[in-house]
Amino acid sequence: MYKRILAPIDGSITSAHAFDEAIKIARANDAELQPLYVVDMQPVAYDAAATFYPDLRTVLLEEGRRLSAQAVGRMAREGVKGKPRISEVELLGDDIAQRILHCADDFGAELVVMGTHGRRGWRRLVLGSVAERFMRLATCPVLLVPGREAEEDARRRESTAPTTAQTID
Repeated sequence: MYKRILAPIDGSITSAHAFDEAIKIARANDAELQPLYVVDMQPVAYDAAATFYPDLRTVLLEEGRRLSAQAVGRMAREGVKGKPRISEVELLGDDIAQRILHCADDFGAELVVMGTHGRRGWRRLVLGSVAERFMRLATCPVLLVPGREAEEDARRRESTAPTTAQTID
């Protein structure tokens, strides 16, 4: 069904859960999987952080290499082929969602698998929901995977929900 799958990774729990799903789909379809780490150095983020952390870009690139190596190891253990990619947001040209779209197009992705929520904190406030924005831009099918916490909450709600079954005497 799908032969080229792109999976953005960012180190969050939700991203890891989405990557697990991407591996399952890639393995089942004998597809090539490309883990994608996006380095985001938007001017707002850079100006605020540069004062306190002048080597932020270097740190983010190293984080991308670390996460990519983990993804490759995981893919090897699962018998999934593919190579990771690290891509940087252009300072005045695009945002994370646009960068993911560009990489998906470059890769020829037939499916993008991503978490519903990734990086947290001020990045989410400044950038908004990357998954939501990407969905609006996407030119191929997108599978949005909720975090494990959301799935566990849903299971708890289902197991504790009152039943409305009636008994007949």
